[in-house]
Amino acid sequence: MLIRDRLDVLFGDEEFVGLYPDDGRPRISPGQLALVSVLQFAENLSDRAAADAVRTRIDWKYALGLELEDPGFDHSVLCEFRARLAEQDGAADRLLQVMLERLVEAGLLKAGGRQRTDATHVLAAVRRLSRLELVGETLRAALEELAEAAPTWLAPLIEPEWAKRYGRRVEIGKLPGGKTAVTARAEEFGRDGQKILTAAWTACAPPRLRLLPQMEILRQVWVHHYFWDANELLRWRDGHALPPASLRFDSPYDTDAHYCVKRDTAWNGYRTPFTETRDEERPEVVVHVATTISTVQDIELTDT
Repeated sequence: MLIRDRLDVLFGDEEFVGLYPDDGRPRISPGQLALVSVLQFAENLSDRAAADAVRTRIDWKYALGLELEDPGFDHSVLCEFRARLAEQDGAADRLLQVMLERLVEAGLLKAGGRQRTDATHVLAAVRRLSRLELVGETLRAALEELAEAAPTWLAPLIEPEWAKRYGRRVEIGKLPGGKTAVTARAEEFGRDGQKILTAAWTACAPPRLRLLPQMEILRQVWVHHYFWDANELLRWRDGHALPPASLRFDSPYDTDAHYCVKRDTAWNGYRTPFTETRDEERPEVVVHVATTISTVQDIELTDT
C-alpha cells in the first residue's frame, strides 16, 4: 500500500511490451500481471487464488489501480505470463531492476543500509536416482543416443541381455544380498559401459561419436563411480571415495543439478539466494536474486 501511495504505478507497460501475447488474444497489462505475480509470491497463493484476489480483494485492487467493479482475468493468464517472462532472456532481471529504480525514486530504498542473504532450494525436474540407478540410466541414455546417431556401428556391440537390462528406464529397488549384490550389479553396468567407451575411443570409430553429449556424460560418470584395480579390473567405488557433490552428476539428463543438504532439507537441484534490505525505517525489499548450483553457499553471494 505504501508503494502505491508513493508511486501510483510500479510497473509501466511501455517497459514490457514484449510480454504481451502475440497470438491475437485480448491483451492484459503486463505491468499489472507483474505486480500480481509479486503479490502472489508474497502471500504464497496459487494462480487460481491470486486471480480470485484480484477480483474480490479491495487491497489488491488498490495496489493494482483497478476499479472496484473490475472483473479481473482467468487464472491461466498468470501461467502464460510467467512462461513469456522465462522465455525472454533477462526479462525477469529487468522487471526487478525497474522495481528497484522506482523504489529509489520514491525514497523507499537507499544505498548503505543493512541487507541479508538467504537461499531456498529448487528441485530439478528429474527423477531422483540411487547411485546404482544413475550408472544404469546413464548407460541407457548413451545407448539411446548412439542408436539414433550410429545404429550400424552400435549393432555389433549389443549383447542379447541388454534389451532387458536397458530397454526401459532403469529402476532398481532393494536388491537381495545387500551391499555385495549392489556392487555386483554396479560392476555389471560398469563392464557394459566400458565396452561402449572402449569401442568409441578406438581409432576406427567415427570421431563424432565421442562428441555426443550422452557419451561425454557416460565417460565422466564412469570416472566418478569406477576405478581400475591393481589387476586392471573395473571396480565400483565406495561412497567415501566419490568426488564432491559439486563435481559429480545426479542425473544424466541435467548435469547442473547436484545433491545438497541445508539443515533439515536434502534435495537434488539448484539453490536460489535472495538478498533483501533490513532497514527498520523502510519496507523490506528483495534487491537481488540469483540461481546457482545447489552447493554454492549463501555467504558466497554476499559480494555479488
